Amino acid sequence: MSTMETDSVVIRRLRPDDLDVVVRIDEKNTGRRRAEYFEIKLEKALAEVGIEVSLAAGVDGAVVGFLLCWVHYGEFGQPEPVAVLDTIGVAPEHRGAGVGQALLDQLRTNLLGLGIRSLRTEVSWEDQELLLFFQRIGFQLTQRLCLDLELDYE
Repeated sequence: MSTMETDSVVIRRLRPDDLDVVVRIDEKNTGRRRAEYFEIKLEKALAEVGIEVSLAAGVDGAVVGFLLCWVHYGEFGQPEPVAVLDTIGVAPEHRGAGVGQALLDQLRTNLLGLGIRSLRTEVSWEDQELLLFFQRIGFQLTQRLCLDLELDYE
């Protein structure tokens, strides 16, 4: 069990110097090292000056969780602005201690302040832990289908 029960979680905007810890947390969670992927994602997130929707969660001064989110002002034929939760990660030793909830609570506050009323994400059907987390915080299935097309070169 984490020591988070007595510690408070501090949420702040992601910064360029968070890259290494984001990569480490993601690697612990996925078993893959995706440094270049997160370097590109973090650079994009930080380019949105003034829009604080990519966040870090700290406990005792150490980053223990993060999320990357984008704001789209209309997509797939819908003119309303929508936020897209791209990635969320919490260090395994801090799961179940409110870090993910704190990140999403702050994200919700920030998005509402921007006038955005919808947050979307995708999750693998096999990732039951993440599906349950999203369900607990209020995400619901939509009437939309996500479609993939494999682009093979034969």
